[in-house]
Amino acid sequence: MTQEETKTIPVLALRGLTLYPNMTLNFDVGREKSLAALNQAMDTDQMLCLVTQRDTQDDDPTPDRLYAMGTLGRIKQLLRLPNDTVRVLVEGFCRAEIVEYTQWEPYIAAEVRQISDISAGESLEAKALIRSTMDRFEEYMQLSGRVSPETLLAVGIIDEPGRMADTIAANAIVKLEEKQEILEVKDPLERLERLLVLLTHEIDVQRIEQKINHRVRKSIDRMQKEHYLHEQIKAIQQELGEDHSDEMDEFRKAIEELPLDDEVREKCLKELSRLENLPSGSPEIAVLRTWIEWITELPWNTQTEDNMDLRNAMEILEEDHYGLEKVKERVVEYLAVRAMTNTMKGPILCFVGPPGVGKTSIARSIARALGRKFVRMSLGGVRDEAEIRGHRRTYIGAIPGRIMSNIKLAKTNNPVFLFDEVDKMGHDFRGDPASALLEVLDSEQNFSFRDHYLEVPFDLSRVMFLATANTTDTIPPPLLDRMEIIHISGYTDEEKVHIAVGHLIPKQIHEHGLPENALRISDTALLAAISGYTREAGVRSLDREIAHICRKAARILQETGRKRVIVTPVNLEKYLGIPVFRRQESERVSAIGVAKGLAWTSVGGVTLDIEVNVMDGTGQLELTGQLGDVMKESAKAALSYIRANIKALGVNEQFHSKKDIHIHIPEGATPKDGPSAGITMATAMASALIGKPVRGDIAMTGEITLRGRVLPIGGVKEKTLAAYREGITTIILPRDNERSTQEIPPGIRKKMKFVFVDSIDEVLACALGQEEGSH
Repeated sequence: MTQEETKTIPVLALRGLTLYPNMTLNFDVGREKSLAALNQAMDTDQMLCLVTQRDTQDDDPTPDRLYAMGTLGRIKQLLRLPNDTVRVLVEGFCRAEIVEYTQWEPYIAAEVRQISDISAGESLEAKALIRSTMDRFEEYMQLSGRVSPETLLAVGIIDEPGRMADTIAANAIVKLEEKQEILEVKDPLERLERLLVLLTHEIDVQRIEQKINHRVRKSIDRMQKEHYLHEQIKAIQQELGEDHSDEMDEFRKAIEELPLDDEVREKCLKELSRLENLPSGSPEIAVLRTWIEWITELPWNTQTEDNMDLRNAMEILEEDHYGLEKVKERVVEYLAVRAMTNTMKGPILCFVGPPGVGKTSIARSIARALGRKFVRMSLGGVRDEAEIRGHRRTYIGAIPGRIMSNIKLAKTNNPVFLFDEVDKMGHDFRGDPASALLEVLDSEQNFSFRDHYLEVPFDLSRVMFLATANTTDTIPPPLLDRMEIIHISGYTDEEKVHIAVGHLIPKQIHEHGLPENALRISDTALLAAISGYTREAGVRSLDREIAHICRKAARILQETGRKRVIVTPVNLEKYLGIPVFRRQESERVSAIGVAKGLAWTSVGGVTLDIEVNVMDGTGQLELTGQLGDVMKESAKAALSYIRANIKALGVNEQFHSKKDIHIHIPEGATPKDGPSAGITMATAMASALIGKPVRGDIAMTGEITLRGRVLPIGGVKEKTLAAYREGITTIILPRDNERSTQEIPPGIRKKMKFVFVDSIDEVLACALGQEEGSH
């Protein structure tokens, strides 16, 4: 196509881009018309007319929104991308003027006229323009830093004015309108001259920007210098003692007003003086300021007045807790002694019992009865001594221990302070937190407790310390020696019903937003829920089941518009689903080699089915079910007694050499230990060896000796309650535990039958058929 000829070819509109002749352009195409134009070009001679649109936001530009001058280009490479777009590489080879648009759908096509550069020859004007433009371009490059040295070298070897103008415009001109302006100039010399004007203007702008930046930098430097001088003046004033900031005055005033002894006051004033004299920017400033803030915010002489009305205390305990008569009595006695002596010296009460029986809530009730603030510190999982006594100030991020932190939060120096889960503490290389508690709980030492962070004595003797634990086995003896243990056993079913009616149901009704009389749960339904859905010493699971009923009731009230929901044993499954537990009569059928024992754990009393199988073998004893060392020793002692009394028991004399005995306790995933299963294992082994079944309606507990004596055990009340929950009413106990049954609630004691024994012979006589022993 010559310069005067026209030709109809596809047109592709460019957004924000301009293509010059002898240049390549790589861009993505996504518009339907542009894709159609690309496809048409690829189907013919791969030629396109690339025209820049005036508005970059226009998705479908009309002819009047496209520039009239573009560039003829040839497609060099085309790559189809996964997101329905095409990446194309186009090389421009000459300018093209739009004569007339011939079509708009499905792609833009136009009749274009090719415009080639006219040779400028080697005139002096051309040489002068080229030289001036190169100088300006080099100056522009140095000022802006946007152009690479390689581009400058590439432009330097171009000797054609038009091509040089196009190349520089493509690399130096930023504004789209100015790029298009260069493209539309047909004469090469005129184009280069126009570019020279634009470059000169851009250089002037760059110089002005540099001046502004220089002024701003100079201003910032001056401000930094002034700040430095001010700091120097401040330091000089501090050295002369002439600078007294408001903050320092407030600290000094607070220290002087606090009821501190001379040692603490002297140390505080010394640290405050250090803070005033520290140079600005010292890392010690934050450390000292925080330390002084802690000292001034501690309740050195702030305390609440105790309410020593014992009748009021008893009323609050009765209101908050049902049952636990001995515990309430001991708490009131404790408060009475406090009132008589007017001192906090004395044993630290530690409430020990299974989860959910109200240990923590009793501590809250004591605080409410006394009118004191209540502070709770959970010791479960605490392994670091610094949790108790704090970190030294030399450590980064050091803070006081949790005792002083809680005292500060309480804002009083005589709160009721509860150490919760004191049996769950551990120890490792960071120290032993139980040992750190020894000073805190010793009334002879805690009047001058020193936290590692604060490093000054604080009087903890006015604090009433209490503790809770599930078991005393894991509490270190020195710590246990400082506490008085108050055992809280589990509740009977009748007690749980009273607790549910008086406390749990009203609480859950309130928490679920139900009207006061919108839900009624009958006592028989509560008993069914206790026996069928919970198996625990406390009432925590029962509380969750009542919450489950409240949620169901709330939905029924909302969906049906009913005013009241009544829960009975008949419809209980509708609210709680299929019962989790049931009293299986089949399990209480007499069976050979199966005896039911009783055990006490940290979560209350439980029953254990001990199973024994006798097989042909070589006299091996196999023990399974995660038994502890003490329980294994009990099994061996029971076996030794049987072997020593073969004839009296009627056992095959050769069993120890021709039979293997396997003892298993189900629920093998749960560790078990203790001596109280001794008579149970002996009974199960004797039953399996003799071939006589063990009565299924009986449970037993007691330690056995090699000579067959039955020794006393602990946890009689908890074990009895566990048997009662299982529906077992006959229990074999060591005779020395006869007095322990007085702790069992009278209502349960009347329903149970106790067989007290001195020897294993009496146990076997009762469990394998004939009942003997005192009842």
